[in-house]
Amino acid sequence: MLSNIFTNAQKGKAVMALKSFSFACAMAVGASSPAFALPPLGSDSYVHDQLLAGFIGDEIDRSCGSITARKLLALRKLYELRDYALSKGYTRAQVKAFVDNAGEKAKMKAEAKQYLINAGVTPGDPQTYCAVGYAEISAKSLTGQLLRKN
Repeated sequence: MLSNIFTNAQKGKAVMALKSFSFACAMAVGASSPAFALPPLGSDSYVHDQLLAGFIGDEIDRSCGSITARKLLALRKLYELRDYALSKGYTRAQVKAFVDNAGEKAKMKAEAKQYLINAGVTPGDPQTYCAVGYAEISAKSLTGQLLRKN
């Protein structure tokens, strides 16, 4: 029995040490949990790259008549992206707030347009959108996977 092994003073020290150790463990677990220090969802490179590919594909779909978006695949990818964010510790409310954020959408659209310009698109010239779209499809890039030739 504990009373047979320790004196009262030793028991008190052992209990205090155990409490201190338990508190330290709880703090370490809590501090390492994702809910404490999650960066903004848009700063996650995987989330960013997936969304950027979608915005690029959407711009190509709207600007090139001979390429269409694979909408069901895009929807599935969005659900997978949501599940990824949830697995990282983001809440459904945080994911929804990110998705509904007009500033984030505008930022991604601007980045997609810049990507397309850098890839050779001339705004207003559908043929250049088509050329970039065909190149993305041929390269089997993330954007190319979201598109198909008509």
